[in-house]
Amino acid sequence: MRNAGLGTWPARRARISPERTALVFAGQATTYAQLADRVNRLAGRLREAGVRPGDRVAYLGPNHPAFVETMFATYAAGGIFVPLNFRLAAPEIDYMLDHSGARLLVHAPECAPAVQASKRVPALTAVPLGEYEAWLAGGAGTPLDVAVAPDDPACILYTSGTTGRPKGAVLTHANVVWNTYNLLVGVDVAGDDVTLVSAPLFHVAALHQCLLPTILKGGCTVIMPAWDVDDCYQLIARYRITWMFGVPAMYAALAASPRWPSADLSSIRRLLVGGAAVPEALIRTFQDRDLAFCQGYGMTETAPGATFLEAPEAAGHPGSAGAPVFFTDVRCVRPDLSDAGPGEPGEVVVRGPNVTPGYWNDPQATSATFAGDWFRSGDIAIVDERGQFHIVDRLKDMYITGGENVYPAEVEAALFEHPAVAEAAVVGVPDPAWGETGRAFLVPAPGHRVDAEEIRAFLAGRLARYKVPRYVDVVDALPRTGSNKVRKASLRAVPLRR
Repeated sequence: MRNAGLGTWPARRARISPERTALVFAGQATTYAQLADRVNRLAGRLREAGVRPGDRVAYLGPNHPAFVETMFATYAAGGIFVPLNFRLAAPEIDYMLDHSGARLLVHAPECAPAVQASKRVPALTAVPLGEYEAWLAGGAGTPLDVAVAPDDPACILYTSGTTGRPKGAVLTHANVVWNTYNLLVGVDVAGDDVTLVSAPLFHVAALHQCLLPTILKGGCTVIMPAWDVDDCYQLIARYRITWMFGVPAMYAALAASPRWPSADLSSIRRLLVGGAAVPEALIRTFQDRDLAFCQGYGMTETAPGATFLEAPEAAGHPGSAGAPVFFTDVRCVRPDLSDAGPGEPGEVVVRGPNVTPGYWNDPQATSATFAGDWFRSGDIAIVDERGQFHIVDRLKDMYITGGENVYPAEVEAALFEHPAVAEAAVVGVPDPAWGETGRAFLVPAPGHRVDAEEIRAFLAGRLARYKVPRYVDVVDALPRTGSNKVRKASLRAVPLRR
């Protein structure tokens, strides 16, 4: 077999455990034998549609088994998979289709308006999910014998685009495989695991930290089309979910639900969390239910794992993002790239076989992001005396007030301690006296009212005075990216009501 890539995984797993359930979606199960057959048929259809090694195949739509099949079929055909954020506007999707040079697009029916508005789509083959089953069924089930090397590009994952145009991070087959190794060192994934994929599959953590390790081990993946608290509780109970990934906002929503105190969560072995700093109050809430977070830190460009806190270490290091993953080196550095001392804030840099070779068709951005073979993350961390990384904030989110650095994540964690606060986001805004000052956007907890003066008084005993936001806005919801991160650029643009 000349294909050394990810496209062979369904067939390899089907040789070992053909009758095990690979995927569950909307109550319907797909075995590994069925998944391998469908991937082979779809790969054949891609070949008939003109997809050749190196061509890009895009997918646009909510979580669905067709996402998984299109991805593996693209890899089997030697192509490059481009998962797109279905929550984006038509011009943003059009940009990504054009920038990636996609040759074929599989899309969900709810994305039809964006597809119809696209200038790029007429130049490529578009397959709506309404035609997908018939199209796939017509493919030959014979595996394609395509030469794929470990260092060949596997996928292009577009960054969240919180500022400016998103960049297309290229991940090779080797990048993804080494990330899977790193995850399996840190998490004892077993063949009887039942994994809940509740975050969007176009998000690198749901895709590479949950789905692929589960498939490699022959476990079962239950796919949610979209995040919903009640649906999550129902699926945990029905399928006896053993592990899942979520960002802090998702876990906060679970804990805020009236179902939280009585829900049977005994099947859960581990919970992965990432994407943002985790407030210690939330960690304690889950620890009270004997549920420990396996926290991690990473980014799209590292496929995504960079640091990880294994379950046995979680209780002793609350709030830590863990230590560097097994096959990867991570440092915390000063601007001159010398190592920051213990407790000294510095930028996180990463080196290892899981790190992107660069950005698609963007040599300038690639060059600017690397210092030698070290990838510069733009994130600020502190490494404690025991070598544990504590992510402080994004470098671009830090603001300076009166000459003092303020890291919004620290302020947000303190705000989260208040019982009336369900969600919090803090940004720096211009101030004539101090240069910048803080502005907090707060979502009230159900049944609570948020009072700005009371909030500031609450923070006064927990933070230095200069860290307490001058402005407090109460909002119904925070603007978020497709990966559920707060879109802080949007918050900075909100006019002040003086």
